[in-house]
Amino acid sequence: MDYSALAATIRSLCHGETDTVALMATVACEVHHADPRADWTGFYRVVAPELLKIGPYQGGHGCLVIPFARGVCGAAARTGEAQIVPDVEAFPGHIACSSSTRSELVLPVWNGTGALLGVFDLDSNRPAAFDAGDAAALAAILAETFAAAR
Repeated sequence: MDYSALAATIRSLCHGETDTVALMATVACEVHHADPRADWTGFYRVVAPELLKIGPYQGGHGCLVIPFARGVCGAAARTGEAQIVPDVEAFPGHIACSSSTRSELVLPVWNGTGALLGVFDLDSNRPAAFDAGDAAALAAILAETFAAAR
């Protein structure tokens, strides 16, 4: 995966944009189409204390509501840490939004003032599709992209 090219594309498309939903839509689209491992790519937005709701995404349907207490997305929101899951069947409390998902990478998304905006969820129908290098590269792209988000 060429993360430097992806970062440059997203930087160009999102330059000057501060609307969170517009940024999420653009990032979801670009990552989904750039990464052949991606089966579902999108965001879950913080909409209330301890509650995520689906945001812009690419792929099949996603779960509409995820509490912070459940699933991989909830764990990323609750802990503020990347969740790299090589086998979703082995993750306690995994929420199966799609039966084809085998592995997952979920990253918390913060704005420049440190507010949690939501999580970025990247699902694959391949086992062990993502690693710490993917997490670090995508976290850097998300940090830059959402620094000025409202």
